[in-house]
Amino acid sequence: MWTRTYLLLGLVRLYFALSPSYIHPDENFQGPEVVAGRIFSFPHHLTWEFSPSAPTRSAFPLLTVYGLPMILLRWLWTETGSEVVAPRIIYYTLRIVMFILSFVLEDWAIHELVHSPRQRRIAVILVASSYVTWTYQTHTFSNAVETLVVLWSLVLIRRILDNKVPGQDSVIGATNADNWQQRSSVFTAAILGFLVVFGVFNRITFPAFILFPGVLLVPHFLRKYVCPLTLNNPTTNLHLHGHRPLTLLSLNLSALLALFLALLTDHYFYTPFLPLASIFRLPPTPLRSLLYNLSPSNLSHHGLHPPYTHFLINLPLLLGPALPLLLNPPYSPHLLPPFLATLLLSLIPHQEARFLLPAIPLFLSGTHLPRSRRATRIFVTTWIAFNALIATLMGVYHQGGIVPMQLHLGALDASALTPPLAPNTPVLWWRTYSPPIWLLDGSALQTVDLMGTPFPQLLSAIANHTGTCGGTLTTKGGVAAAASSLQDILVVAPRSSRELDPYREGEVAGWRWQEVWTAWRHLNLDDMDWGEDGVAGTMGRVVGRSGLTAWRVGRECET
Repeated sequence: MWTRTYLLLGLVRLYFALSPSYIHPDENFQGPEVVAGRIFSFPHHLTWEFSPSAPTRSAFPLLTVYGLPMILLRWLWTETGSEVVAPRIIYYTLRIVMFILSFVLEDWAIHELVHSPRQRRIAVILVASSYVTWTYQTHTFSNAVETLVVLWSLVLIRRILDNKVPGQDSVIGATNADNWQQRSSVFTAAILGFLVVFGVFNRITFPAFILFPGVLLVPHFLRKYVCPLTLNNPTTNLHLHGHRPLTLLSLNLSALLALFLALLTDHYFYTPFLPLASIFRLPPTPLRSLLYNLSPSNLSHHGLHPPYTHFLINLPLLLGPALPLLLNPPYSPHLLPPFLATLLLSLIPHQEARFLLPAIPLFLSGTHLPRSRRATRIFVTTWIAFNALIATLMGVYHQGGIVPMQLHLGALDASALTPPLAPNTPVLWWRTYSPPIWLLDGSALQTVDLMGTPFPQLLSAIANHTGTCGGTLTTKGGVAAAASSLQDILVVAPRSSRELDPYREGEVAGWRWQEVWTAWRHLNLDDMDWGEDGVAGTMGRVVGRSGLTAWRVGRECET
């Protein structure tokens, strides 16, 4: 029963991995957009984090997680005689990669961390049935990568701490088992050293999650074990704890090697024109990111939150009905690292729910089910309903039309339309997340991201791009210029935007709106107007009129 349930949950996870929802722009612009633009030379947009003059994001983890699959795809396509890999293939390949990493590495880490067989089964099922695992962990978030690195760092720390001195029966002489144990400890430390550097260059929040377990390594390496039977045998005593300096040396050398690789990668990614020695003079990207995030004035551009946001809003949103069970004794030691990490991250005034992703599998690993069967049935029912509802919302419908729309526009033959569109036709995106540019597959269509600009500014932008009937148009600088010609453009907007109704229904003279294509699985949660529409009206408009549509918009001039 347990195995069938786990495999079924794996299929559910795969379904959401292949559903093109769009949870946050960072899942694209802090990963695939950057790497795909560099490897395949797709037109792409670089955000401020990747400014060559002062980058705050390292290319090292991006090229490792996303770059290697893309390079493999390019090699496979070259071997088959194709020159270019379609963005659709790249996009879904990365989703499958994230699914495999989650299904294998995340679940395996839970097996390693939870020792009790009964509690291990509960922990694995809870993690595998969480909407966080289905959605966030299968998207290309740096937070999803951070989760895997945190879990496996904790696994490796546990392995090092559990690698104790052999018992009294193996004190005299070095057995084969003891030699294997020492080699295993050295190898484990080497992997841990690499992961720590990788985690820091991936996200500067990483140390908060391994701080407490990492501190436990200090007395482990400093402690000297002396067996009573070997007080007068200095030779044997040296043998017993002689592997500890080797383990510490392996940890440090591996970390230094990873640090050099990370610095070298960032050097060639951002400043290949500078001499190689500059990698030791310029501030590393994690330090730049830390300094940026320590400034409240910088964080104010992204949104400031009260210090209780993580505990009172984000954790209930991520854990749902599992949150009260954290108070159910006996208390697991797995709860301490995520609790301390959440406490530390609460000191930073910018607090988003996804910042706590590494804490979720750890909290769920330390969760004990209610003792009574009735309470357990109530929890299971609410847990299934909660995760099914949020997963459907975030994993299927949330901004779910953006990726299909970009893929459709990238494959659109503008000249085949009636009448034809210009190849470089502007595409105005309104009330959506920023669309991934690289998904256009090199199309000449010009993406104009208007985000949540007010409706009058949208009309002004449409007028500027379409021109006027024998009059003038206002350029970007506000200068009036003669309209040399009229052109049709494309406008992409949610169908729930009622301001567009008079235009697309032909009630406004002088305009022609023609529907080109619609992605129906799209909800725009940023368009909620509870005060004006009320709860029923808002839900009826946003949910009842779901979908993202591309309209062909042009002027109708009197002759």
